[in-house]
Amino acid sequence: MLIDTHAHLDFPDFSPDLPQVVARAQAAGIQRILSIGTDLSASRRAVDLADRFPSVYAIIGWHPGHVLDAPENVVPELTELAGHPKVVALGECGLDFYRMPSANGGTPEDDARLKVVQDRVFRQQLDLAATTGLNVVIHTRDSFSETMRVFAPYASRVRAVFHCFIGTPEQMREVVALGSMVSFTGIATFKNAANVRTTLQATPLDALMLETDAPFLAPVPYRGRRCEPAYVAELAAMVAEVKGISDVELAEATTANAHRLFPRLG
Repeated sequence: MLIDTHAHLDFPDFSPDLPQVVARAQAAGIQRILSIGTDLSASRRAVDLADRFPSVYAIIGWHPGHVLDAPENVVPELTELAGHPKVVALGECGLDFYRMPSANGGTPEDDARLKVVQDRVFRQQLDLAATTGLNVVIHTRDSFSETMRVFAPYASRVRAVFHCFIGTPEQMREVVALGSMVSFTGIATFKNAANVRTTLQATPLDALMLETDAPFLAPVPYRGRRCEPAYVAELAAMVAEVKGISDVELAEATTANAHRLFPRLG
């Protein structure tokens, strides 16, 4: 049995056939799906989906790409949702410097302001995680060193999974040294992603998880199509091959890792 530790089931991509998507995942051996928020509305939808489907659990938070729409303090509203028994973590939160305003007609000052807001909202969620005992799902893009600078002081109180990990083996070891994990998506199956497989091969078995980031990043042989949680099975087969272990050993390890990082996961 496998777990999709990161999917966006609330996205419109799934509105025509969500019950069938969940059923296909279960048929493929995906016993749990973690549906993750990107802002308050998406987080509420994730909780609603967790109530609707027994195999779905929720993660709530503000994505760094949406922080300009966030209130000054995201903690009060997230605190209310965090009490739900099927909310297993906070996120996805972090820093994302990939698309800065200056690349789309903005100024360097606009970039600086956005970074300040991302930093504030990230820290607020880390503070809430430390208070509630929930761990976090971290999004970092073109910002690894800055993300680690913010997260490291919390690492004794909060564990994290760095999702959709495409970093170097050295960056992976920095994460693992803090007691946290990395998770891999369908990118690891792409022909041009040998560097990701190198990091995957180096990642300790007790520090990795699997995710789809559905509806994005469908693995080979589905690349270019809408991704869905059932495709964790294809990802797992490739990961087991890269790690040189059996499918069963990989499934047992990644499932155990998910339960350790997300204690509320039933």
